[in-house]
Amino acid sequence: MKRLTTTSVCLAGCLLTPPALAQPNDTELATVEVTAPRLARELYATPAAVSTLESDAIAQGQQRVRLDESLVRVPGVFLQNRDNFAQGQRISIRGFGARAPFGVRGITFMVDGIPYTLPDGQAQLDAIDLDSAERIEVIRGPSSVLYGNAAGGVIDVTTADGRDNPGTSLRAETGSDGYRKTSLQTGGSQGDWSHHVSLSALNVDGYREQSSTEKYLLNAKLRRELGSERALTAIVNLLDNPRSEDPGALNAEEVAEGRDQAAPNSLALDAGQNVDQQLLGLQYEDLAAGPGELYLKGFISQRDFEQQLPYVGDSRIGYQRDYLGASAEYHHEVTLGDLPLSYIAGVEVARQDDERFRKDVNPQGVVGEQLAEETQTATSTGAFVQGDLAMTEKLTLSLGARFDQVDLEVDDRYQDDGDQSGDRRFNEWSGSAGLSYRYRPQHQVYVNTGTAFETPTFSEFANPEGGGFNAAIEPQKAWNREVGARGYLAPLALDYDLTLFSVRVRDELVPYDEGDRTFYQNAGDTDRDGIELALGWQFADQWRLDSALTLARYEFDRFATPTERFGGNRIPGLPEQTWVNQLTWEGRDDRFATLETQYTGDMVADNANETEVDDYWLLNLRAGNGWRLGEDTRLNAYVGVRNLLDEEHYANVRLNAGFGRYYEPAPGRSVYGGVEVSF
Repeated sequence: MKRLTTTSVCLAGCLLTPPALAQPNDTELATVEVTAPRLARELYATPAAVSTLESDAIAQGQQRVRLDESLVRVPGVFLQNRDNFAQGQRISIRGFGARAPFGVRGITFMVDGIPYTLPDGQAQLDAIDLDSAERIEVIRGPSSVLYGNAAGGVIDVTTADGRDNPGTSLRAETGSDGYRKTSLQTGGSQGDWSHHVSLSALNVDGYREQSSTEKYLLNAKLRRELGSERALTAIVNLLDNPRSEDPGALNAEEVAEGRDQAAPNSLALDAGQNVDQQLLGLQYEDLAAGPGELYLKGFISQRDFEQQLPYVGDSRIGYQRDYLGASAEYHHEVTLGDLPLSYIAGVEVARQDDERFRKDVNPQGVVGEQLAEETQTATSTGAFVQGDLAMTEKLTLSLGARFDQVDLEVDDRYQDDGDQSGDRRFNEWSGSAGLSYRYRPQHQVYVNTGTAFETPTFSEFANPEGGGFNAAIEPQKAWNREVGARGYLAPLALDYDLTLFSVRVRDELVPYDEGDRTFYQNAGDTDRDGIELALGWQFADQWRLDSALTLARYEFDRFATPTERFGGNRIPGLPEQTWVNQLTWEGRDDRFATLETQYTGDMVADNANETEVDDYWLLNLRAGNGWRLGEDTRLNAYVGVRNLLDEEHYANVRLNAGFGRYYEPAPGRSVYGGVEVSF
């Protein structure tokens, strides 16, 4: 049955999610270890808001195309834009990341130990292979002490390496709006070698005009054991995305005329993008490096990108990116006096070099003269230490500290409009402290506090006064406070996770539109407070009910510009209530059925809170069955229905949009199905 394990620390949100599945007559849960907080811990000793999704929750009856399929069940996490592959999914954790018009801001993404978040703080997720994902861990709340430039949290994906699930599987899917996907998985181990290779091809016509996508992805691992305590792993990830069209956003009148239409400029200019990316990683682990454990990681990536934005003017953009980095971590257990101390110390460096251009496009879509050419270079260096001190058998003190230096530089080589070069250097300290009290074997309370920072990305440094580097904006700083409780009531087969969180942000980065382009400013201070509650109830051998509720308040505490005052207003783009329920039945031979309800509360689309977006309910259903065709061969089939009641809603809301173009309508009822042969 699907497993969602959740750990929480907060004073601004409340979470309750099932740590594991109850089995008949179980009196305790299986031990669950979380690793995203860098220092591996048992769940009930972790003073942090960590949610863990295992492979069944990621894969069972899912398309494995978009992160919201599984992350929708993590309280405090909100995802938009599932249907516009050119802009990518917008992900926010407790409100951080909501400002991003494309890509991901404020959240660190790790895949197999490789940071997909760049040194300037932006991440692209189009190369994440969910077909091979075995585990996803989510840290909710500011996490700079763990990973640096991240005010919102961390999402850490681990893919298969062939050791746990050897064999081969072939899957084919089809569905509404021209959805087609095929994938191949193969892996295994022999002697000291193990491997896993995942290939997939995705084609989608799209619900709206100008929204088709074609994408091919390879993710592969090769692991070599170098004795009983050492291993070397190579990782290869290749992305070919020759086409992802952008239907753009509509205004209210256009939505009323036809929800499936594209914005006029998107059609006229053939808005969209193409991407070609290669990544190679190499990792070494030594579990007997003196008295501790040593982990060394390195990677290099190249990305070619070109995009036509849906407006006339300087709207053809592109870059060639070189991105590389390395890290070293040492884990050790010692005694401090008579008290056990587990700690991790590490360093990491990363560098990105973007060769960027921007060209003029006329109303007929003809690409004209070049308007910008520059090199953007970002370098980040971080050193950190984190430790857990066992004060007693039940009480653990956790402390962490980190120093980061982030250098951002723009070298302008297009001089017709003057030299628009610029550079900034940020030196940032982050810290965290937490207490975990495990008052019974399967019950815990904890408190935590921590600071975090988030630098502007290169795109957010764009200057609204004629181009170049806007040196006037600063990083935003966050102070997070959390208190939580979680546990498992064996007589009821009921698990719970409850969290309260409170986050204060200084110099919040806020987007605004000038013409058709988006720019950014520091907009004073914001407050984020909330409760997250999750329950998991195995009320019968084959039946389970999971429920996750988030109630929050996201608002500007102080926001003033020379012409506007928004203090006390809601932060746009964020619902303050979400509620997800899943009723799951599982029978023999991979039979299952899951009925899911999703409630998303109302939100506002602009800083002035003048444009409101209604709340909505979605009802989703998926079911499947399996058959044994031979001793080692199985056939599985499944079907899913999204938005069963054909509810009208928006897949994405663009913030502070110009010309009233806030809305990207979502599809109505859609169906998909697939078959998988494994052997």
